[in-house]
Amino acid sequence: MSTPFIVNYETSPEQYRHWTLTTAGPVATLTMKVDEDGGLKEGYKLKLNSYDLGVDIELNDAVQRIRFEHPEVRTVVLTSSRDRIFCSGANIFMLGKSTHAWKVNFCKFTNETRNGLEDSSAHSGLKFIAAVNGACAGGGYELAAACDEIILVDDRSSSVSLPEVPLLGVLPGTGGLTRLTDKRKVRHDHADIFCTTSEGIRGERAKEWKLVDEVAKPAVFQQVVQDRALALAAGSDRPADGKGVKLSPLKRKHADDSLDYEFVSVVFDRKARNATITVLAPNSPQPTDIAGIQAAGINWWPLQMVRELDDAILHLRTNETEIGTWLLKTAGDAQAVLDSDATMHANQSHWLVRETIGMLRRTLARIDVSSRSLFALVDEGSCFAGTMAELAFAADRTYMLALPDTPEQAPNITLSVMNFGALPMITGQTRLARRFYEDEKQLAAVKAALGQPLDADAAMALGLVTAAPDDIDWADEIRMMLEERASMSPDALTGLEANLRFNGKENMATRIFGRLSAWQNWIFIRPNAVGEAGALKVYGSGNKAKFDFGRV
Repeated sequence: MSTPFIVNYETSPEQYRHWTLTTAGPVATLTMKVDEDGGLKEGYKLKLNSYDLGVDIELNDAVQRIRFEHPEVRTVVLTSSRDRIFCSGANIFMLGKSTHAWKVNFCKFTNETRNGLEDSSAHSGLKFIAAVNGACAGGGYELAAACDEIILVDDRSSSVSLPEVPLLGVLPGTGGLTRLTDKRKVRHDHADIFCTTSEGIRGERAKEWKLVDEVAKPAVFQQVVQDRALALAAGSDRPADGKGVKLSPLKRKHADDSLDYEFVSVVFDRKARNATITVLAPNSPQPTDIAGIQAAGINWWPLQMVRELDDAILHLRTNETEIGTWLLKTAGDAQAVLDSDATMHANQSHWLVRETIGMLRRTLARIDVSSRSLFALVDEGSCFAGTMAELAFAADRTYMLALPDTPEQAPNITLSVMNFGALPMITGQTRLARRFYEDEKQLAAVKAALGQPLDADAAMALGLVTAAPDDIDWADEIRMMLEERASMSPDALTGLEANLRFNGKENMATRIFGRLSAWQNWIFIRPNAVGEAGALKVYGSGNKAKFDFGRV
């Protein structure tokens, strides 16, 4: 029996095969030089600075290290050391050989990584420049478009392009079309030409069409990039003298039916196709000021916990595709979490606290867009308080144990200031605002309960939970709920959950994920793309794609 292939999302600069990270004062440079033989799986070459999941795992890690280890950095320049090639995008042969599930998870992670650049630009004072010094195609242009600015070398050959439609019969899967319209405001007719022209757009025309922000001749290109990087850095409040926090490796134990960290544990019930994810509150006194937070560093509970939770979520999404239901649980001292929330709120302007809140925000958003059924179980010993309560509000349903005969043992939900704006969804809404469709009366009632331990009756009255079975009915109700869910079509559930979770405001990020779902689950499984003579399958073979020209 062969050992299953496990993707590890942890890496470090010493292990990088595709990126080099250098820093010089307020400017960091991420240089892409993809190792052609460094694919995450066998069977394809990463030619022309094309990327697979392994390349993006390194990119994600590098950006995290800039956030936490290099507070002095204010601008990040992404560029290439390959001659005349910036990036040719996602590796086509990898996509052609991959299962549909692999393609979906790959595209979701690349989207989250690129959205993360924009998140840091919006919230952390970290700006990004794409220094496009060669051909920039497909996912390469999508990476550039996620940056604040694109500077293109004007050497008569370098170009930008989104050639997926003419060459592959699919669409740009990492937000390309959405960023053209919503972010870069490229005119509709120009965008139509751009996305159906495989050779791309060069020089001043690219700037005129708003596909890039600036063009520069080769002799002055590096200086133009440096000047612009320093100009962007001047507007940031990241501290020049800040002391970074080293992102040391996580302590993780992986067994057949469990995954354990210090503050996060995952237990699998493979027969029932579910996993119980338990997040623990602090188990020791936590710092209450910046000096203490800096001293705790990587071991500061919010930062350590969210790093562990993020790693666990990525592991589950990629390596445990048969596990369709996640049961979200918590345990520990609720007051310890509330105290930690108060410290974060009081010091939210400090760069390290701000970056920790940012990672909490992005990790919770990663849960929101995961294609799994999410059920929160608030039972004895639970700690759904403040930041931890966001797990319950992210769930599709929340079940809370009622103990009318022993109220002193009953679990509670307690809200903190962190539930009212610090950790929004990708819609920009809080999960509570999403829950109540921004009804001011309902939100005011919930906010009036801030800091109060709410038992099952109180939580039900405020609309914070779905059901509150007592201890006689609890086990049977949870069992029946899980059995019912496991009997349903996972495809239908994925569509249902995504539609219901994102029920209100739209923005660029929600449109990127919504359109991605349509791309993945329709165009990318159509014969015109992945049939035996589909464009994606025959790419590079010398054969011409054969299309069914009937419009659907």
